[in-house]
Amino acid sequence: LNQLRELGDRLVDIHGQHAHQLLLKTGAQRELLDRHANLHDQAAKVAQAYQLMNATSKQLQQAEAAGADLQREQERLQWQLDELNEIAPQAHEWGEIQTSHARLANAAKIIQGIELAIDHLSDAENSIESQLNRVQHTIDDLVKHDANLSEINESLSNAQIQIDEAIHGLNRYLAELEARMQVLHTAARKYKVNPDQLPDLWISSQEKLAAFTAAQDIESLRQKLKIQESDFLKLAKDLSTRRQQAAIELGQAVSDAMQRLAMSGGQLQVLVSPTEASRYGIDQIEFLIAAHSGSTPKPLAKVASGGELARISLAISVITSKASFTPTLIFDEVDSGIGGAVAQTVGELLKQLGGSHQILCVTHLAQVAAQGDHHFKVSKQPLDGKTHSDVKSLGRQERIEEIARMLGGTTITDTTRRHARELLGQT
Repeated sequence: LNQLRELGDRLVDIHGQHAHQLLLKTGAQRELLDRHANLHDQAAKVAQAYQLMNATSKQLQQAEAAGADLQREQERLQWQLDELNEIAPQAHEWGEIQTSHARLANAAKIIQGIELAIDHLSDAENSIESQLNRVQHTIDDLVKHDANLSEINESLSNAQIQIDEAIHGLNRYLAELEARMQVLHTAARKYKVNPDQLPDLWISSQEKLAAFTAAQDIESLRQKLKIQESDFLKLAKDLSTRRQQAAIELGQAVSDAMQRLAMSGGQLQVLVSPTEASRYGIDQIEFLIAAHSGSTPKPLAKVASGGELARISLAISVITSKASFTPTLIFDEVDSGIGGAVAQTVGELLKQLGGSHQILCVTHLAQVAAQGDHHFKVSKQPLDGKTHSDVKSLGRQERIEEIARMLGGTTITDTTRRHARELLGQT
């Protein structure tokens, strides 16, 4: 639905009978000017640049206002990271340690075997290590009397060295494993996470501190903001220049159209004046109107009557729609409140616009309807207790009859039919 709605905006543009009320709003006036000058893309770039600049400005204000609190938080993060750097927890390490520890702590045979091996090797009174020492001392004495025992003595010496290494290796293995488990467990309890979450905490602490340090670099933020302000102003000034050029053109074109809509001497002035920077740029757009010759242009909302506002709106709609890339334009009773020669002019303006766009116009005015190339009659009638709407394409004679009905009301005479033919340009 969103895609269809977006596509529809590119295919059809609707000008309703109350569209002229929007002209009283400065936002709508700016939108009309930008649409007429095809400045939407440039206005979007200005809005994006302003949002970036505004976000950095808020970040700078927060950094300057927070002061000591931010400094304390940065110190806490640094202290936490230093400790985690020393521990250096690795991904999947906790699971591997638990597996190894469970193998030692929960497997009775292995535990007993290791303890028994250590006991036999070194701890017991009559351990292998002590027996081997006594044997080696005896062989040492015998070597003095028989040199052939030297090789046996050397083998015993090597065996003693290997037994010592085995004893130390077993003790070291158990000690290191339990020490590492204790370090990780203590850190996890301290930081209120599970031991297997320590590696993620280590990484996130590094990222937070880096981002925090960058955010705390107030001078860097100021430089960043300065660059963004420069970029925004460059885009906004260029947009302002284009708006001023387009304002002159639009004002002249609408003023010319007003002369044809029974507003002789009337003039529209599109005022582009500087204002505070916003997502819309650095301009305030205001439509000023002089309804008659010699009058001073004033804001549209203050001087235009309902009928004048409707005619000005129609003139603006026609002029701005000429620059529109939307192929189909729908005018829904935009001629409300006008009649006579002005209605004839309105019809001519719409027909002129129809040379470059597909125009659909809903109207109750014969002078406007007669300018159409094709006609559809919309009617309502009750059927089975409900009201049904019917749309019918009119042929040549039906067009004459319908225009005559619009001219003469319920009673159609030969005079109204003749007038209808004249309006339709038929004989």
